[in-house]
Amino acid sequence: MNQERLMQIILRPHISEKSTDVADKHRQVVFVVDETATKSEIRAAVEQLFEVKVDNVQVANVRGKIKRFGRTPGKRQNWKKAYVRLQEGNDIDFLGGSA
Repeated sequence: MNQERLMQIILRPHISEKSTDVADKHRQVVFVVDETATKSEIRAAVEQLFEVKVDNVQVANVRGKIKRFGRTPGKRQNWKKAYVRLQEGNDIDFLGGSA
């Protein structure tokens, strides 16, 4: 795969109550990814960027909510998130704290 494409796939980690719960129970990390990314591209990007071994990748397309902006209706942007399960013994530390 193209190295430049792999660097553009993962946009940011998705930090929420559900994602921290999933991380604690199932060794999964949640990322916001490019809408055109495939599972194999996401796996390769995570393994290259964070130097970990990926066990499984699940993706979910999140539809943007319909909101009102004053009088005018609007819609938030659609996005894709990836649940990445890491192999035993691998971990990604976003806070940078040393153990």
